[in-house]
Amino acid sequence: MSRYTGPTTRINRRFGMAIFPANKAFERRTYPPGQHGPTYRRKVSDYGEGLLEKQKLRMLYCLTEKQFRNLFEKAKRKQGVTGENFLTLLETRLDNVVYRLGFAKTRKAARQFVNHGHILVNGKKVDIPSFVVSVGDEIGVREKTSSRQLATRNLEGTQYHPSPPWVDVNADSLQGTVSRFPQNDELEQSINVQLVVEFYSR
Repeated sequence: MSRYTGPTTRINRRFGMAIFPANKAFERRTYPPGQHGPTYRRKVSDYGEGLLEKQKLRMLYCLTEKQFRNLFEKAKRKQGVTGENFLTLLETRLDNVVYRLGFAKTRKAARQFVNHGHILVNGKKVDIPSFVVSVGDEIGVREKTSSRQLATRNLEGTQYHPSPPWVDVNADSLQGTVSRFPQNDELEQSINVQLVVEFYSR
């Protein structure tokens, strides 16, 4: 499994947002990292802006460049608005749905949770984080003590990222359902996805 294992606060400071869970270091120093971070004023080109938004979105969903690009190409082939299709595909990855349901505190943790075989989709074990969930699919935690204890602990902290309205969660049975696809205003709003589309369309 390829994943980012470098310094997370540096990434947060680079993009000016909490890509990874924020800590006191990020709260104290919200300017870019490096010697010239506090006074960094360089003008960013159109290409640079697109690259920045692309990297923000990629890091936010914890994907490699190859995974991210392949998903974009899939979104481009679908009917409709490419940017919305892309965000919907990102949101309906199994690891992201597990995060949205509250079974994991971060997307990175959700990816590991799926990889380790703790998750069932429609009653069958699925350990592929990139598995795309469909409307009506039931996502649950395996009947394994360690799996359920971990999911229960994580659900207790869902006030930090409450589940969106397009998923239904049953905390008692540790199950959730994708009731519908997310609407446009329920997709990631902190990223200018149009710049990402333009970046890949060059």
